[in-house]
Amino acid sequence: MAKLWLSLHVLVAIIAIGPIAVAASLFPRFARESPTGVAAFLHRTCRTYAIIGIAVPVFGIVTGARMGVLGDAWLVTSVVLTALAAGLLVLGILPVQRRVLAGGTGARLAMTTGLFNLLWAVVVVLMIVRPGSTTGA
Repeated sequence: MAKLWLSLHVLVAIIAIGPIAVAASLFPRFARESPTGVAAFLHRTCRTYAIIGIAVPVFGIVTGARMGVLGDAWLVTSVVLTALAAGLLVLGILPVQRRVLAGGTGARLAMTTGLFNLLWAVVVVLMIVRPGSTTGA
């Protein structure tokens, strides 16, 4: 059963986080060029997939519980980094995108988005490497 949960966790992570990473990264460029068309679509994409992305940590926690690794440092670190990434998305990316679409400025939006993507990259590495793992990976 742990393999099923792990598969769901990875699948939802790819389907949900990938589009957010791409759309959020493209938003600043298209907001300058086309503040109402493509930029609005990219913002909707980020917002929609953020909701779907809630399933990623849910499936991850279920998977961790099934595998008996909830207390492992790599998983705790991953959870903290995931929470930071979610906070950046909800508090630092989506509101600024909304403000830019309303005619405001998006200072530091590209930097915030880059940090969001970096956090996810670190989480992926932690999920693959799993420091202290006995699987030999």
